[in-house]
Amino acid sequence: MEEITCDKVYRENILIRIFVIVALALIVEVNVACADPFAYVTSSGGTVSVIDTTTDTVIATMKIDGYPGEVAVTPDGTKIYVTDSAIGSTTVSIIDTVTNTVNSTVNVGGSSWGSAINPAGTRVYVSIRDSTNILVINTATNSVTSKVNVGWNPDRIAITPDGTKIYVTSHRSDIISVIDTVTNSVISTVNVGDKPWDVAVSPDGTKVYVTNSGSNNVSVIETATNNVISTVNVGEYPWGVAVNPTGTKVYVTNWEKNSVSVIDTARNNVTAEILVGTNPCGIAFVPDGKKVYVANYGSNTISVIDTSTNNVITTIYVENPVEIALGKFIDSNVIDQSTGAASNATENIEVEETNFSSSEKKNAVELNNSKNNNSESDHSSSSGNESNEISSIPGFGLLGGLTCLCVGWRIKKRSFGN
Repeated sequence: MEEITCDKVYRENILIRIFVIVALALIVEVNVACADPFAYVTSSGGTVSVIDTTTDTVIATMKIDGYPGEVAVTPDGTKIYVTDSAIGSTTVSIIDTVTNTVNSTVNVGGSSWGSAINPAGTRVYVSIRDSTNILVINTATNSVTSKVNVGWNPDRIAITPDGTKIYVTSHRSDIISVIDTVTNSVISTVNVGDKPWDVAVSPDGTKVYVTNSGSNNVSVIETATNNVISTVNVGEYPWGVAVNPTGTKVYVTNWEKNSVSVIDTARNNVTAEILVGTNPCGIAFVPDGKKVYVANYGSNTISVIDTSTNNVITTIYVENPVEIALGKFIDSNVIDQSTGAASNATENIEVEETNFSSSEKKNAVELNNSKNNNSESDHSSSSGNESNEISSIPGFGLLGGLTCLCVGWRIKKRSFGN
């Protein structure tokens, strides 16, 4: 009798340990997945500053050779590509976001300005100043794999959400070049305003917004036809443009007016103007759209705007900021610790798992299969969307499987009185 009691206590302790380990792993995974991103700001002083968007403070500054132009972050947040717009420069720098150091460069053969990364994170597109070239960089090898000829002096680049088309501004040609990413060829050119500068695509991929710095307006392009369907007047010398995550608002920086114009995308008119620092240029939203960051070149600041009130809520000092890009949360310490804990826990569980009887394991597996079959049946019905939403929660699959294991053991215990 003593042996049976001890065995029951032993098994219960194992299950408790499993759930504690999973709970800790789940907490780490959710924290990493839900953490606010970093804002990466290029400066004409030859640096890239890292801003924690939770605290709105500069947490690191990296030295970059030359005159950093635009910054683009890979979708997984592990690498940043920084163009160098200095005359005579020939490289694009690659920053490791874990160490915040430059760990590689790509020779692009000229002074580079605009950059954009496709949604898959496999290609970087870079514009070369005083040329007609857009270069394609393979992110796996960090080598140039293709060249596309566009209008003279290409500047900014934007990619559609599905990654099939690229829109490139040409400052001296007053056109937008549309590139097919499969063939790496220009499939259309769109005439816009005077001296087009920045470009942004709506989240649904149906609209493209172009700032025309010479004509003080924004061209709205319909991507289905690649025609300009509206022109919106904004402030003097519009520079940067960003669309909010819902696609309802477009924010435009006005270099000469020291302001940001807010455009209602349903009516294509300006609904608000926000005063910021001197010579605002780069602009970017956080993923939830609640805040937008504006680089003020002339006043050495970053203005943080609350989009619910369109008020500046914080001002951050950064010397001569030019462009801004948002990247995901990456923390090597958290990743290493969670991986180590999971590894140690797995070793312990594997050793102790041999104490479970084959009937207990079978019971848990059968119960789990039964639940999976029910889930598949539900998926084919109207509740399929809810099932997908639940299964997308970080760590849910692992926690659910262990829950089934526990339930199966409890059923067996009650049925046979063990």
